[in-house]
Parts: sequence; C-alpha cells; structure tokens
Amino acid sequence: MDDLRAAAARLLSGEKGEALRDLALSREAAALGSSAEAEAVAAAARRGDSAALRGALERFLSTPEGRALAERVSRMGRSHG
Repeated sequence: MDDLRAAAARLLSGEKGEALRDLALSREAAALGSSAEAEAVAAAARRGDSAALRGALERFLSTPEGRALAERVSRMGRSHG
C-alpha cells in the first residue's frame, strides 16, 4: 500500500499533477466513485478479476458521465504530450 501511495504522490507532483487533481475532483469522476458498482469494482480489483473490471468499465463508459470522463482524459493526454 505504501508503494501505491508513493506512486500517487509522484504522479500528483509531476507535470500533469494539477490536471490529474482537476480530473479526480470532476463531476464525472465523482459519478464513477459513487456509482452503484463502485463496491463491486473494488471487490473485483481485490480478487484480480479482470473480466469483471472490464465489464464495469464498459458499463461506466456507456454512460454520459463515463464518456465525458474518457474525453477529459483523452484531451489531457493530447494537451500534455
């Protein structure tokens, strides 16, 4: 868990840190975190169940919030090289 925290700290202090913070605080990210499937996704991640994670991601990306979040991530990648 400490490795994950260290990696997160490195990401947030890097050149894309501000954009990542903005993304994490976005309405779309909040929708992902508060979705009915959030606990199921967490459980699948703990089990290493990639099929369940993929299915949850596909369902989320089929929503307006999911599409908006994907577009923001895409724009962030294009604008920050």
